[in-house]
Amino acid sequence: MKPKLLLTALLLFTSFAFSQTFDVNGTVLDGSSMSLPGVNVKVKNSSQSTTTDFDGSFKLSGLSKGTVIVLSYIGFQTQEVSVSDNKITVKMIDDAKSLDEVVVIGYGSQKKRELTGAVGLVDSKTIEALKPVKVEQALQGTVSGVNVTSQSGAPGAGLDIRIRGIATNGENKPTAIIDGYVGDLSLLNPNDIETITVLKDAQAAIYGTIGANGVILITTKMGKRNSKAKLTYNTYAGFQETSRKLPTLNATEYVLLLNESYANAGQGIKYPNVTGFGKGTDWQDEIFGNGVPIINHDLSISGGSEKINYSVSGSHLDQEGIVGGDKSGFLRNTARVAVGADVTDKLKFKSNVIYTYFTRKTLNENGLGSVLFNALNIPATINPYDADGNFTVIPREGLGNEIINPLAQIANTYNTYNYKKINGNFGVDYKIFKGFVLSGNIGFNTSNSESKNFAKQVSYGDKVFDVKQSSVTQGAVNDNDYSFDLYGTYTKKIGENHNMSGTVGTTVYKTWGNGLFATGYDVPYNSWEFADLSLITTISKVLTNSSYNYDQRRLSYFGRLQYDYKGKYLLSAMIRRDASTKFGPDNKIAYFPSFTGGWVVSDENFFGEPKIINFLKFRASYGTLGNDQIGDYRYLSQLSGEATYVFDNELVSGRAEGVLANPNVKWEEAKKFDVGVDMKLLDNKISVVADYFIDTRKDLLIPGIAVTGIGGIGAPGAGAPTINAGTVRNSGLEFAVDYKEKFTDAFSMSVGYNVTFLKNEVLEVKNETHYIERGSFSVGQQAPTRMEEGKPIGYFYGYKTDGIFQNQAEVDAHPSQLALGAKAVPGDLRFVDINGDGVLDSKDRTNIGDQIPNATMGFNFQMNYKNLDLGVYTYASLGNDLIRNYERNLSDVNHLDYILDRWTGEGTSNSTPRVTTGATANSIFSDYYVEDASYWRIQNVQIGYTLDPKVIQKAGITKLRLYVGANNLYTFTKYKGFDPGASTGDPIAGGIDYGFYPIPRTYLLGLNLNF
Repeated sequence: MKPKLLLTALLLFTSFAFSQTFDVNGTVLDGSSMSLPGVNVKVKNSSQSTTTDFDGSFKLSGLSKGTVIVLSYIGFQTQEVSVSDNKITVKMIDDAKSLDEVVVIGYGSQKKRELTGAVGLVDSKTIEALKPVKVEQALQGTVSGVNVTSQSGAPGAGLDIRIRGIATNGENKPTAIIDGYVGDLSLLNPNDIETITVLKDAQAAIYGTIGANGVILITTKMGKRNSKAKLTYNTYAGFQETSRKLPTLNATEYVLLLNESYANAGQGIKYPNVTGFGKGTDWQDEIFGNGVPIINHDLSISGGSEKINYSVSGSHLDQEGIVGGDKSGFLRNTARVAVGADVTDKLKFKSNVIYTYFTRKTLNENGLGSVLFNALNIPATINPYDADGNFTVIPREGLGNEIINPLAQIANTYNTYNYKKINGNFGVDYKIFKGFVLSGNIGFNTSNSESKNFAKQVSYGDKVFDVKQSSVTQGAVNDNDYSFDLYGTYTKKIGENHNMSGTVGTTVYKTWGNGLFATGYDVPYNSWEFADLSLITTISKVLTNSSYNYDQRRLSYFGRLQYDYKGKYLLSAMIRRDASTKFGPDNKIAYFPSFTGGWVVSDENFFGEPKIINFLKFRASYGTLGNDQIGDYRYLSQLSGEATYVFDNELVSGRAEGVLANPNVKWEEAKKFDVGVDMKLLDNKISVVADYFIDTRKDLLIPGIAVTGIGGIGAPGAGAPTINAGTVRNSGLEFAVDYKEKFTDAFSMSVGYNVTFLKNEVLEVKNETHYIERGSFSVGQQAPTRMEEGKPIGYFYGYKTDGIFQNQAEVDAHPSQLALGAKAVPGDLRFVDINGDGVLDSKDRTNIGDQIPNATMGFNFQMNYKNLDLGVYTYASLGNDLIRNYERNLSDVNHLDYILDRWTGEGTSNSTPRVTTGATANSIFSDYYVEDASYWRIQNVQIGYTLDPKVIQKAGITKLRLYVGANNLYTFTKYKGFDPGASTGDPIAGGIDYGFYPIPRTYLLGLNLNF
C-alpha cells in the first residue's frame, strides 16, 4: 500500500512542477525606448536561445519562475534578467566600457586597456558616415599620425598613405593585412569592413620585414551567432563637379596683357584693336563636366545559428570623371562570402573569399601636355571649334609645339583597363588543451588584368603629340601570391594576479607572376573599333613586344610573450626572423625584435577613488622593423639589358648586363621608439591619447647610385646598382581627444580632434654628392627637389628672391643676374646672393620649401536628436609647400589672374614681376613658384533621418534611414592650384604640382535599409 501512496505523491508533485513552467513573451528596448531588433536572448546554462524580431519582441517556451535569461547586443552591456512573469520588458544599457573592447593586433588580439603599442582605430560607423569610394579615404583625419594624399582626383586614381611621415626614398605605403593575409586595401568594398586597426609603432614588429611603414589590419564583417538572417541594402546616387576652377585671364584681359608684354620687349603689339573680345572661351568650362553621375549599391545578407555564422555581400560602384565624359571613368563590382563554423567543441573554421572586378578609363594628366595643362595655357581668344565645326588647331607661334586643343585631345584618347581578382583566406583554430589553441591560415591573391591603348593617327598642327602612324598596345598581367600561417597561442593564469600569453608561429609567403605587352602599327580604318593586335597586318618587324616574370619567396618565424600583473603592469616582447629571396646568401636572413610595456596607474591603491581621471595608463615601445621593397635579385648580375652587336656585317639585337649587381644589398631597418599616455576623464566621457615618437630608418635601399662608368650603366635596360646608402629620421607628437555625451534619451553628441606634429630630416646619403635629385620644372631646367643630408626629404632646391627691382639704381647696386639667363632690369625678380660672393649663379641655390606639413589635424562632429543625425568630418594640413609647375613659359600662353597685379612701374608691385616676351631670369626655378599649400578641408557633411520603426515594421523593415551628404565640400587655402593636398606619390618629388586633376565635390542622396 505504501509504494502506491508514494507513487501517487510523486506523480502529483511532478504534475505540480510541470504546471509551474510557462512561455515568456518579452520586448527589448534601447536607451531611447525604441525597439531593438537582433538582440541575442539566451537561457542561462541552457542551449535554448533566440533573437528579437524587427519590433524588439521575443518568445521563450517552457521556462520556470526564477530562470535567468542573458541578453547581449553590440554597443550595449550584457544583461541578466530573472523571469518572474510571462511578460517582461528589458531596457538595454549603453556600453561605456570601451576599455574592454577587443582590438586586433596581429596574430591575436588584446583588450583596449591592455594595449601597450600606438594603435589607431576606425569602426564601421565612421566608414558609413564618410562614404569613401576607396577605403584609404576613411583614414584621413580620423587617425592621428596618418596622412592620405591623392595622386589625382580622376576616378579610380591611387591614394598614398603615410604613417608618421615619409621614411624612405622608395616604397612608403603600409602593409595591409585583411583577416590575417596580405591584401590590397584599395580594392576592398568599404561597406564590407567592420574595423580598421593601424599599428604605428614597434608593435608591428610581429610582421618583420613588411612592417617598417606601419601595418593596417582589416577585419571584415561577419554575421552574428544565434540570429535570424538580416538583409541590408545601402545605396546612394549623386553628382560631381570640380571642387575648384583656377581664375585665368579672359579674352580682353589677355590681349591687353599680351600687348603690354610685346611692348615691354620692344616688339610690335599683336592686337592693335582690343575691342570686341569680351570674355572669350573659358577652357576650363569646356573640359569640366557638370552634374557628373556617381552611383553605388551594396547588398548583404548575414546571420547565424548557434554554431555557424555567415555574411554574403555584393557591391556595384560606377563613377564618371569630371573631365572627359565617357573617356574617363571607374566601375567596380565586388562579391564576398564569409563563413565561420564550430565544427566541434575544439575545432573552429573560418573563411572569407572576395571577388573584385573593375574597369578604368584614363586621360593624360599631371604633366606637360595633359588635358588640364592645355586648358590652363590656351588663350581665351581661341574658340574650341573652327567655322566648319572641327576642333580648332592651336597655332605654334607663341604657343610652342606641345600645347594642343584639350577637347581634341579628349576625343582622340582611347584606352581601357580591366582587372579581375579573387582573394581570401581559409583558417582553423583547434583547441588542443585548456589554454592552448593552434591556428592555421591560408591566404591567397590571384589577379589578371588586360589593357589596351589606341593611338589614333592624327595631327594637332605639327605638334609633338601628332601621331603619324596609328598603333595599338595591348598588355596582359598575371599576379599571384599565397601565404600559410601556422601558430600556437597559450594563455595561462597563474594564481590570482599573473596572466601570461605566448604565441609562436611560422609564415610562408610566395608571390609570382608575369606580364606580356605588344604594340602593332597601322590599325585598320584608324579606328578604336578595329584596334586589336589580331587585326594588324603589317610585317613582323613593325611589331614590338616585351615581357617580364618574377618569383619572390619569404620564410618567417615569429614569437610573442605577453604578461600582466593584476592587469596594471603590462609587458610584451616580440621577435621575428625573416628570410627573403630578394637578398643574397649573406644577407637573406634578418631578425626584428621589439618590446612594449605599460602601467595602468589608475589601478594603483595610491590613485584613490577615480573622480576626474577614471583611467590612466602610461606605455612605451621600442623595436626594429624591416622594409624590402626593391626589385628582385639585385644581388645578382642579369642579362636584362639591351645590346646591339655587329654580326656578319649586320646589326643584331642581343642581351647585355642589366642593372649592376650588389651582393651586399640588405634590408632597410627601422628603429621605432614611442612613449604614450591613455586617459579617460569625467565618467569616461572624455578620452585622451598622446604619443611622442622617433622613427629612424637606416640602410635605405637607394637605386641608381653611380659607382662606376665602366659597366656601361647608360645602355638601355642597364643601370647603377641598388645600395644601402641613406638614413632618415621622423620624430613628432600625436594628440587625440574624444568627447561623448548623452544629454537625454533623445539627444547625444560626440566630438573628436586629433593633431600630429612632425619633423623629418635626412641624416645620411652615401654617394659622392650626399644628395639625390628628382622631379622636373618647366622645360630643360635642373631637378627642383632633393633628398639631402640635413634637410627634409624632398625639399625644394632653387633660388631665393627678395622682391622686385623698382628702379635702375637697385639693379646697379645688385650682383649681375646675367648668369641666370638674362641681365636684370626694373620690374624683374631680385635673386639673393646666398653665398655672398658677389656673383649670382647655381651656387646660390638653397632650401626654399618642402612638401612635408608641420602639422596635420582632424576635427569630427556627430550629433543625434531623436531620429535625426548629423555628421561633419574635416581635415587640415599646415606648413606644407607645393611647386607651381602648371604654367608654360611661352610668350602667348594664358595666365592666372594674379598676374594682373604685376609690376608696371616703380612702387606698383614688389611680388609679381613685369610681363615681357623678351629674355629674363624670371622663369628660373625660385621661391616665386613655391607656395604655402596649407589648407583646411570639410571632407564630409551628412544629415540623416531614420523613420520610426513602428511606422515601417508592418512591411518587415527594421531600419529605414534617408540621408543627404556632400564629400569634399570646401577647401580653405591660399594655394593657387587645383588641390593643395595632392601629390605625385614620389617620396622625393611629391611636392610638384603639374596641374593636378582636382578631387571632385560630390553631392549624395542615400538610403540605408535593413530587413
